[in-house]
Amino acid sequence: MILLALICVLLLGGFAAWFSERWSPMVPRWVAIISLTAEAQLIVLQYSSAEHAEGMSSVWFADFYAPWIPRFGIGFHLAMDGLSLLLIVLAVLLGFMAVSSSWTEIRDRQGFFFFNLLSCLAGTVGVFLAVDLFLFFFFWELMIIPMYFLISIWGHENRTYAAIKFFIFTQVSSLLMLLAIVALVLIHHNNGGTYSFDYFELLNTALDPDVAFWLMLGFFIAFTVKLPTVPFHTWLPDAHTQAPTGGSVILAGVMLKTGAYGLLRFVIPLFPEAAHQFAPVAMTLGVVSVLYAAMMAFAQSDLKRLIAYTSVSHMGFILLGIFSWNLLALQGSVITMLAHGISASALFMIAGALQERLHTREMGNMGGLWFALPRLSALALFFAVASLGLPGLGNFIGEFLVLQGAFSVNMSLTAVTTLVLILAPVYALIVMQKTFYGPLSQHSPLSDVSRREWASLGLLVLMTAWLGLSPQTVLNVSAPALKQEMQNFVVMER
Repeated sequence: MILLALICVLLLGGFAAWFSERWSPMVPRWVAIISLTAEAQLIVLQYSSAEHAEGMSSVWFADFYAPWIPRFGIGFHLAMDGLSLLLIVLAVLLGFMAVSSSWTEIRDRQGFFFFNLLSCLAGTVGVFLAVDLFLFFFFWELMIIPMYFLISIWGHENRTYAAIKFFIFTQVSSLLMLLAIVALVLIHHNNGGTYSFDYFELLNTALDPDVAFWLMLGFFIAFTVKLPTVPFHTWLPDAHTQAPTGGSVILAGVMLKTGAYGLLRFVIPLFPEAAHQFAPVAMTLGVVSVLYAAMMAFAQSDLKRLIAYTSVSHMGFILLGIFSWNLLALQGSVITMLAHGISASALFMIAGALQERLHTREMGNMGGLWFALPRLSALALFFAVASLGLPGLGNFIGEFLVLQGAFSVNMSLTAVTTLVLILAPVYALIVMQKTFYGPLSQHSPLSDVSRREWASLGLLVLMTAWLGLSPQTVLNVSAPALKQEMQNFVVMER
């Protein structure tokens, strides 16, 4: 029941935040904080009681099932393993950050804003827990609609264009996944005589190689659009640039990870032979994303747009690691998901804080801010070097493990990927030079980091350093789930 509560608490908290605005505009933000606190307590309770769970293997330490549409083999089936646990923890942590960064930025319709924010988080938690493919698709759609409203209502000058583009890209790709899901279920019915959308039953479906390839491609496109990777990435810079800061935090830190999760959980285990044949293409797309997005970051004058392109570059590392499909690379992909979620969210929070103070995102209109905002500038420097992969911080661990794992699979692609180790410091230094050094462009007094901002960003500093200095805890939690996925791959391939 705790798994169900993890979704319901966020949904009910969203409705409570929406309706609480009638008493005071200040109430919804506190309702959101209370809902996320309850969510965090549920996660701690679930993890502490994991050893007492029954009915699942040691890999899946929590399970909830209720019949939904039994005629078509659809059930409300949720399950949690180490991978989903880590990503849900990330979602809740960044939920707090999104509320914090929206504290003074959002002034209109705050109740509806926090309803959409919590609904989007509920959808992502559902995506990480659902092991029924119909239920997974339901939550996949659930998280898209609130994000559309977050961008289109509270976004910036071109918010309508960005929101519609985001919606079209994600909906068209989701349709491909839905068609692939339905086709997979029909094939399973023809083989065994029963309908089932359950992940564990569909793992054993015998497929014609040509059919498996096209079904795999339907899933792959849907997940790589959300990841995103080149050439399906063009919606992301627009969405990030126009989204409010809280929306950018959830989009970069949580929603992009649902694409990586889908690749890891569904694409390769369900279609092992097709994924194995397609791996060189997928890895090449990952390398192209890493380098292309890093070079595109050079050309950006908008700070949020530059950070968005760095996100595309980091997602390329994750794609490379997943399709390398060995434990080192998979562990690296998981660490990169977490580390990028933290560092990119922090950078978007800093960009939002600068825009709130300066009323601009253009780096050409900034400069000399180190002297006016020394504490905010120091935090920006920390997360800039974290993003470029400074040893001792979380991003370095993830990228190092991905490169080490990928090297044993494809040395040439791995060698080309390492060029980003030159490109990333360059665009990071460009941001610092244009924004925080040089002559001071703003002569009006500017307020430095508030206590709220200091607490939020300081927590992300600690988490980034902890991931870099002590990643073994995370590796231990994710290892059983990743090993199980690899075993499923080996069994299906045979």
